[in-house]
Amino acid sequence: MTPKKPNPPRRDAPGSRPRGAKGGRRRKTSPSPAPSGRTYRGFTLNAFQEEALQAIEAGRSVLLSAPTGAGKTLVAEYAIEETLKRGRRAIYTAPIKALSSQKYRDFKELGIDVGIMTGDVTIHPLASLLVMTTEIFRNTIFESPDELDDVQYVVFDEIHYMDDLERGTVWEESIIFAPKHIDFICLSATVSNLSQFGEWIGRARGSEVDVIRHEERPVPLTDYLFFPGLGPKRAEKVTRLPRPAGKRRRGPKNDVLDYLEQQDAMPVLFFCFSRKECERRAQNNQKRELLSPAEQQRMEELFEEIRATFQMEADPALESLKYLALRGVGYHHAGLLPLHKELVERLFTSGLLKLLFTTETFALGINMPARTVVFSSLRKFDGVGFDFIKCREYQQMAGRAGRQGIDDVGLVYSVIDDPRIQRVEDVHRVLFGQIEPIRSRFNLSYSSLLNLHRVLGPRIYEAWESSFNNFQWIRMPRKKREKNEAKQRRAISQRIDLLRELEYLEGDEALTAKGEMAALINGFELPATELFFSGLLEWFTEVEICIVLGSLVFEERRGDVYRRMPRGVLGEHRTDVERVVGRLLSAEVRHQIPPTIREPNWKFGAVMHAFANGAELDDLEQMTNASLGDLVRVFRLTVQVIRQLRKAVRKNREFSDKLARAIDRINRDVVDAKRQLELG
Repeated sequence: MTPKKPNPPRRDAPGSRPRGAKGGRRRKTSPSPAPSGRTYRGFTLNAFQEEALQAIEAGRSVLLSAPTGAGKTLVAEYAIEETLKRGRRAIYTAPIKALSSQKYRDFKELGIDVGIMTGDVTIHPLASLLVMTTEIFRNTIFESPDELDDVQYVVFDEIHYMDDLERGTVWEESIIFAPKHIDFICLSATVSNLSQFGEWIGRARGSEVDVIRHEERPVPLTDYLFFPGLGPKRAEKVTRLPRPAGKRRRGPKNDVLDYLEQQDAMPVLFFCFSRKECERRAQNNQKRELLSPAEQQRMEELFEEIRATFQMEADPALESLKYLALRGVGYHHAGLLPLHKELVERLFTSGLLKLLFTTETFALGINMPARTVVFSSLRKFDGVGFDFIKCREYQQMAGRAGRQGIDDVGLVYSVIDDPRIQRVEDVHRVLFGQIEPIRSRFNLSYSSLLNLHRVLGPRIYEAWESSFNNFQWIRMPRKKREKNEAKQRRAISQRIDLLRELEYLEGDEALTAKGEMAALINGFELPATELFFSGLLEWFTEVEICIVLGSLVFEERRGDVYRRMPRGVLGEHRTDVERVVGRLLSAEVRHQIPPTIREPNWKFGAVMHAFANGAELDDLEQMTNASLGDLVRVFRLTVQVIRQLRKAVRKNREFSDKLARAIDRINRDVVDAKRQLELG
């Protein structure tokens, strides 16, 4: 198993220019990581790290693309340290709350004066370094830009997330509208149009951006295809796919885990693309004995230590995790309780958990490498149908293979037993193809438009003119460019017309009272505002407020069943709520706006009613088959919306106090994210 040669440097996607923008500079791909001689935090810096640090010392922004585990975070830490030395503040943004919490703990351990702000929790918001989700940063830009006056650097971790269809616009808005004195450290996985992206950032910011691309992994990867019945084959040497084997027994040639155990290739991160598959595979492998007696003893001690730290009470789910852990096996996905996810992550980083079945979110940001990565398939459900995963997704997950300083090579196995995978070209495209470019997802929400309208008024279209969308289309043929511009302007005009019709705007610039409220709420701004101005929310009890706002944030998963909400709860007011939100749905149809607002979904109502009235989380299992982790997520999202609403109505003392009591009813026990952070 010799290391494969690194892929040749990938050229930028069509449409990008070889030179940087005005104020932006184009950097060549960094050579192999020869040490620079300088050390930082005990590490001898590689050439690309030295280049980035020199840019930071010169006060410039940096866009850095490098493989997983190559040392991008060290660059961010240096920028933060230098900023704090100058008496300025820094912000570290992450795309998911779990990563924000992890970075908060990491910086705290380094002795840095750090705080955190997510939708779930706020701790020490005046700290020298603030860790926050990108949404919170974007909201701060619009709502309280003066709070950013003393910020020098903002770190965007995993900035390739800007390609995310639903949330990508948040990164784009943050880059465009952040105060101009702020510089950025943008950390990215490998993308094909890095130069184009860096050039746009330079244009949008009007300042220099050093674009640094590093291709070489610190631990090289070897890619294998595993054919049940035949065993593993080096991926690049496979020229045709054999027919899937029929019924087969366990054994090294039939079961990839039997093979890896025989090869002493643990620990293994085994990526599955469904929660149920993670749990099923973990249960099917519970008879493996992957720990020695001494390791089992250490595992039991560590498990109990973590349980005590987070004050976790015994329950069947926790005991199941322990039973698996004592055999070196675990699973991790979004449906687990937040504390259980924390537990599994800490067990894995200890090195005692040898086999972890997990969904793809485990590969995002948090540094938890393994000896080997396995893909259960190269296809996944994308919300519409099954299709091959992106090359970028494969690289992100495969990049978890190979522990720096421990392994000479990281091993990656893709199991090929899906009859729908018939062409070797499709497999090679995922493993070795051109990594997809970042595309603009610019799509201003109603809240963003209201905040921008307050500043720009009739010049609102300037927002799109500064976007990556406009930048990517500007080199296209004239007719295509004009068609895109007309489409983007029409999308903004349609939303502005709706806001005028519903009396959120008046005149060229002024926001009405409804507009001022909606500008402070994100994600559910129009339904929440309309419900308040209808008088319904003030009339409701605290429990009813939780139920109504919970009906807005709740998204049903296929196969989940919920007990019906008692008929007496809300009574005829359920219809009143539907009527208020229905008017918004009709307005979007009338203005030909793709739907952004959902009808209230009352299926979560019985669960919310019980929990807000004091039921324990375990009691809710009698009311639904949904995972407890999903229930906690809905409770936390509801708390987030109530907090935003409370901020928007702070002058209405009586209603603000009622909202505070509503929060207290559901932000308790495992729902309380702040408590989890403070305990651990």
